[in-house]
Amino acid sequence: MSTDAALYEDSFQITTVLDQTYDRVARIMGLTASSDTSLTLDINSELFPVATGEQVTMLIATTLNLDGTKDERGWRDKGNEETLASLWDYVCYGKVYRHHDPGDGANIKVYVSFGGLLLLLDGPYKKLSPLRQDYVYMLLKR
Repeated sequence: MSTDAALYEDSFQITTVLDQTYDRVARIMGLTASSDTSLTLDINSELFPVATGEQVTMLIATTLNLDGTKDERGWRDKGNEETLASLWDYVCYGKVYRHHDPGDGANIKVYVSFGGLLLLLDGPYKKLSPLRQDYVYMLLKR
């Protein structure tokens, strides 16, 4: 995959799973191994069940094409063509709707909505600044 298409990739240790609010939706929270980036993510818990203590890897990319080229058609219209979606366990497409810089210049918060399921990444500006995009794919795997 083209390095231009991959915006962010890291592994998170899941520290909290909250699943009491909605059916089939859980809010998971986790930290990277270096504890410099935190994750808060709403997921479909039927499609991708997660437990406290598990390790998940997240990739945020601009395309699902393995060669990094821009998507010319929807990712579900690719038929038998291999894409990033076939290599990962859970895939969402969503809009980056907010960036928040608390003012110290070291950290940034990035908010993404996947049709109402929300993602918040809070970490170093240098690692998260590539996420200043309109639309992204989020991919998860164990």
